[in-house]
Amino acid sequence: MYCAKQDLIDRFGENELVALTDRDNLNVINETVLTQAITDASAEMDGYLGGRYELPLITIPPVLKSLCCNIARYKLYDEEASEQVTKRYDGAIKFLFSVSKGEISLGVDGSGSKAVSNDFASIESAGSVFARDKSTGFI
Repeated sequence: MYCAKQDLIDRFGENELVALTDRDNLNVINETVLTQAITDASAEMDGYLGGRYELPLITIPPVLKSLCCNIARYKLYDEEASEQVTKRYDGAIKFLFSVSKGEISLGVDGSGSKAVSNDFASIESAGSVFARDKSTGFI
């Protein structure tokens, strides 16, 4: 799973999660409902990531935690999601789609380990064009 209960509480507040999960009117977060939403969100994300990365990822980039929280929240709302919640969900799916197409990198290699770059900039010079020892009295 890409996020946990505490991640959702930190982002959206305990009151919202109680309102979305408490089906027995006990005024507490229903762990079963919340875990199912997180599991469903993670499975949906795996559908996009699986074509590009070996799952499960060894290193979880922080962006995936945020995306998972937004997707799980949307799933908790069912058909009653606000415009903001829907926009966050749509943005998460758009990001994951771009990852699956290779337009965006998560910063991990194909096996899910943290990527190591060998693509460093290097500067080489062919020597100076105007040097005192090459000039014919001009410099």
